[in-house]
Amino acid sequence: MKKSFTLLFSIFSFIIYAQNPATLNSADILLRLKKLKVTGNVLYIAAHPDDENTRLLAYLANEKLYRTGYLSLTRGDGGQNLIGDEQGIELGLIRTQELLAARRMDGAEQFFSRAYDFGFSKHTEEALEKWNKQLILSDVVWVIRNFQPDVIITRFPPDSRAGHGHHSASAVLAQEAFTAAADPAKFPEQLKDGVTAWKTKRIFWNTFNFGGQNTQSENQLKINVGGFNTLLGKSYGEIAAESRSQHKSQGFGVPAQRGEAWEYFSFTAGDTATANLMDNVVTTWAKNGKITSAVYIKASGLLDSLISNFSYEHPEKAVHGLVQLYQLIMGSGEEILSPLQKRKKLQEIAALIEACAGLYFEAVTNTPYAVAGDSLRITLNVINRSNIKISGNSIRPFNYNLPGPLPENQLISYTKNIFVPVNADYSQPYWLEKGLNDAHFVVDDQKLIGRPENEPAYSIALSVEIDNQFFVFSKPVQYKYTDPVNGEIYQPVYVVPALSLMEAPRFVFTKLNSNPVSPIRLSVTSFTNIQKADARYYQYEYSGEKRVQHQVYMDSSLSIQKNNTNNYTLNTADILKKTKERELLFYTDLKAPYKYPYQSYTLRKIEYPHIPSITYFYLNRVKVIDEEIITAGKKIGYITGAGDKIPEALQDMGYEVSFLGEKEIVTADLKQYDAIIAGVRAYNVHDWLNNVYDKLMKYVEDGGNLVVQYNTSNYIGPVKAQMGPYPFAISRGRVTDEKATVHFIDPGNTLLNWPNKITQKDFAGWIQERGIYFADDLSKEYKTIFSMKDPGEEEQAGSLIATDYGKGRFIYTGLVFFRQLPSGVGGAYRLFANIIANPNLKNANGTAKKR
Repeated sequence: MKKSFTLLFSIFSFIIYAQNPATLNSADILLRLKKLKVTGNVLYIAAHPDDENTRLLAYLANEKLYRTGYLSLTRGDGGQNLIGDEQGIELGLIRTQELLAARRMDGAEQFFSRAYDFGFSKHTEEALEKWNKQLILSDVVWVIRNFQPDVIITRFPPDSRAGHGHHSASAVLAQEAFTAAADPAKFPEQLKDGVTAWKTKRIFWNTFNFGGQNTQSENQLKINVGGFNTLLGKSYGEIAAESRSQHKSQGFGVPAQRGEAWEYFSFTAGDTATANLMDNVVTTWAKNGKITSAVYIKASGLLDSLISNFSYEHPEKAVHGLVQLYQLIMGSGEEILSPLQKRKKLQEIAALIEACAGLYFEAVTNTPYAVAGDSLRITLNVINRSNIKISGNSIRPFNYNLPGPLPENQLISYTKNIFVPVNADYSQPYWLEKGLNDAHFVVDDQKLIGRPENEPAYSIALSVEIDNQFFVFSKPVQYKYTDPVNGEIYQPVYVVPALSLMEAPRFVFTKLNSNPVSPIRLSVTSFTNIQKADARYYQYEYSGEKRVQHQVYMDSSLSIQKNNTNNYTLNTADILKKTKERELLFYTDLKAPYKYPYQSYTLRKIEYPHIPSITYFYLNRVKVIDEEIITAGKKIGYITGAGDKIPEALQDMGYEVSFLGEKEIVTADLKQYDAIIAGVRAYNVHDWLNNVYDKLMKYVEDGGNLVVQYNTSNYIGPVKAQMGPYPFAISRGRVTDEKATVHFIDPGNTLLNWPNKITQKDFAGWIQERGIYFADDLSKEYKTIFSMKDPGEEEQAGSLIATDYGKGRFIYTGLVFFRQLPSGVGGAYRLFANIIANPNLKNANGTAKKR
């Protein structure tokens, strides 16, 4: 039955799955009735979440009523995060949902390729090489062949004016896909999966005037998109602001724009256009202009009548006509609509029948998790809020028939328990199933490519009869609860394993201050009730294709209540004697009376109020760091910024971390801290840092060590407080090559020599990039420590600057420790230990004073 849902409602699946159930008001219904008349398709293509022109998308979807899509090549995994500490894949999960939230605002659809956002790239060629150009080109072609756009629009040009290698690469791929999609000899394997070659009429570049660069000119095609939609009660600038402001992790909240607004388009390829985007494109039901067919005359007349006679107070009066229209289109050939257009219009008509009839139903459960090997209790609530006769009401997969026609405005509920098989597939986002291969996700199922997210774990289908026509309406099973502040909340339901394993710390150090290696704490969380199970815990690795395992713990009578956790302490030294593996993996094997073999995943839940909750699974590796690391000092004060995982890394190193807000800085004796560290973007997000500037400088002057990590300096993230004792600026300088050679400008500086001797080896194994937002325009008091550059560019010296002030020291660094430390880069730990180490703690013999 899930296939019926996919066929009938795939165009709306992202709407009903990712938010509280919404019903259409009469204005919404009328807008969708008008949209039934239009068949034009426009596909917008760019590189990242937030690259899209939301004002144009809103205009195309709601004014021109075209089916409008946005293909973002990446999920934005490599960006920064203004609302939390998630990075990489986790940030991509958040930004995926933010894009879907944006599309719910502007009315467009969302697609993705398999490309991974590996961070800022300065060159088109680098992006195409890392992504595997042919692979991502095939994805763009696949989306085009499925979506069948009449017009393609790119956000960026294929050259340096794009300002980012990903941006220009998106234009290169769009232009090549424009041609390749029409050629059946290109990617012919796709034709076996239900698509045909598709020739798009033309492709444009949506030129821009921002970031100090104006690519618009009056000889380009231009369109005024600043209109006001009376049915929505908003201008397209207002809708665009609501849409763009969903990109909260990027700090992209923007004000609404009202009034005239022009968009410019540079013709790229295909048939030329002079008047509008759709010059010489048939955007009505008259496919190929066959307006004389009897089906067209009858269908268009019926639809015109539905629109002109629509009653805002009684939308149910449109139901009978909509059923007739549905039957007419269902029985037609290709004289008025292509197969794709026909399928989409039938979906739209069915959704309108549901809305006009006032039919509401939901499938809900009281738990967010469907646990493998356990049962799930599902309640179906259905109500007919009109006088339309709705009968033939069967519920699948329950195999249950509701008695008789649905009574008017009376809620009917039905509850059933279903069993979740032990071997059920877990609800892992499809692009994470097989993980990454360099800079693209491995997805083997062709039909999944392009989709923004998984289908719901469970769906319930309601089959009804209206005017002798059967319809199947489907809804995802959702977790429903009542929040005392926000009221009724709906969230996705996820299929999860019975157990989740978490190991801590994430990193163990074999040579940290000559200390013995720390024990590993293994935490086992159960999502079902387990009583007196025989549980064995193993560390495992692979020798070729053979699994090699070492038992590390046994619990012959494991008992855990649902949603509770048991903790075990493992002897790390003993484990390391048995393995040469430096990334330790663990699993548990539950025997009778339970059969849960090889439970090894860690469940991670991400929750923010503006998006649905996110659950995914990963193998929680404990990384062994063998580099010799010496620390000096013990107590760290940490000023949180936009979000990073540096504090956890510091705690793994043995530091005591205290979090400092304005109140703590004002009232506390700061001399107790060997170092105070400001998290990433702290000076972008905290105005109050201006109020404590003098206190922080007094801390430094009295012998303290103040370390400030990177901040941005632009219209999105302006610096809101003074940082150092002497002036310096923050530039947009960065080095994106994580293997770039690092030159030591001041080899004798304490930062390079105490308590760890820093060498070139300490810059091996860095990930994504060296540094961002380097310091510039330095006052003469600052010393630069390193210089580095990307290929073909000049050396940059602002990645790490330091100055003495009074008895203490101030440091600013754009080096991306927030990426390196959570990834277990040993050399980065050694360098950060030096940055933290207060020179005032150094004894004459080079050892650190005890505090």
